[in-house]
Amino acid sequence: MRVGLQMVFQNYMKRVPDSQVFQEEAENAVLADELGFDELWPVEHHFADYAFCPDNMQFLSYVAPQTKQIQLGTGAVILPWNDPYRVVEKMIMLDIMCNGRALFGMGRGLSKDEYGPMGIPMDEARERFDEAAEIVLRGLETGKLSADGKFWKRAATDARPAPIKSFKGRALSVAMSPDSALQAAKLGVGVMMFTQKPVEALLPDLDRYRDAFKEHQGHASPPPRFADFVFCAEDADEAEEKGFENIAAYYSQVMQHYDLMGEHFAKMKGYESYGQAAEMLKDIGLEDQVRSYVDQQAYGTPDQIIAKLEHRRKVLGPFSLNCCFRFSNLEKNDVQSSMRLFAEKVLPVVREWEADTASAA
Repeated sequence: MRVGLQMVFQNYMKRVPDSQVFQEEAENAVLADELGFDELWPVEHHFADYAFCPDNMQFLSYVAPQTKQIQLGTGAVILPWNDPYRVVEKMIMLDIMCNGRALFGMGRGLSKDEYGPMGIPMDEARERFDEAAEIVLRGLETGKLSADGKFWKRAATDARPAPIKSFKGRALSVAMSPDSALQAAKLGVGVMMFTQKPVEALLPDLDRYRDAFKEHQGHASPPPRFADFVFCAEDADEAEEKGFENIAAYYSQVMQHYDLMGEHFAKMKGYESYGQAAEMLKDIGLEDQVRSYVDQQAYGTPDQIIAKLEHRRKVLGPFSLNCCFRFSNLEKNDVQSSMRLFAEKVLPVVREWEADTASAA
């Protein structure tokens, strides 16, 4: 089982200067490498306290020479917001600069508050993603750039610098909706998802992805990758208090940033499943939503975290894990002590579960 560091670049209630967010995340990236984590996964987000990293490839290029072994993944590049030719060039350049340690994650975005200032109609997101994904994956694999679609029409040319090795097995897509998971299967890439509901409820969508992947690619899909919000402490009371408080605060920011109970999803082309989910969330009620969301996350004492992950493995099969340690109101010392304890007590155990659930060679 591979375990990575998920990085959200959050500035909860503007409690520190924005520059400090980047300084702390960069320090955590180096620490993750030293502690033996397998991967880094910085997000791409814009314009809000919730999360801001406008160029995760640039961030990874900054930490690349400060790290030795850890793989460097984009978690994710939001394709509708980026020029596909530039994505190919920048990813290849990153791969060269980190000696082949790069992983490519892509997504389509969900917040109207990010799409609006971008000047891109959100109801074009699905089509833009699908079109750009084919351009980018083909370019990363062959070094050839070509585009003759609805949104991008470009002269064919060569990507320079040229790729140094294949990105097959090193590409993933965020799949927070059933249609995104099916599109990932068609593209032949792995899936990344934030843990948001009980694992038993995840299984049907995951099985559909696995079946579709086998149908389109002719072989089994790679293990899914889940992102959890993690607080690890030796004392159970401290773990419960700080973990619950900060994960609940994060969930409230998710609801606000994405307006997940908003009516706009039902009328938005490509986001129909979110419209259905919005109605379900209204029926559940906010208090029960928060408790359910927090309960799914890998927080607690080391033994509690291991037990929760073991249950997930029994239900879903092999998976990889991205741990987000820095979020909400957690101070730097709490974040790094949580990382260190997780690396000492949890990492050696989960590493033994499968010899290799890597999506990357």
